[in-house]
Amino acid sequence: MENHVKQTLWMCDKCQKALVAEKVKVRYLEGNFEVELLKCPTCKMVFISDELAMGKMLEVEKGLEDK
Repeated sequence: MENHVKQTLWMCDKCQKALVAEKVKVRYLEGNFEVELLKCPTCKMVFISDELAMGKMLEVEKGLEDK
């Protein structure tokens, strides 16, 4: 599952640093995935867009429920 993050300037509210696109390991339900997401270089908090949460992650959730 590969996801390319759109280059929009997002800032970490806590650290006031620009988020950077980085590959991160995501564990969702029973699946482990490596995807490129926006991440704060200081506190390491990851931003998951509505598009990803309601698109790909919803697909994965439905696929895992069907098993």
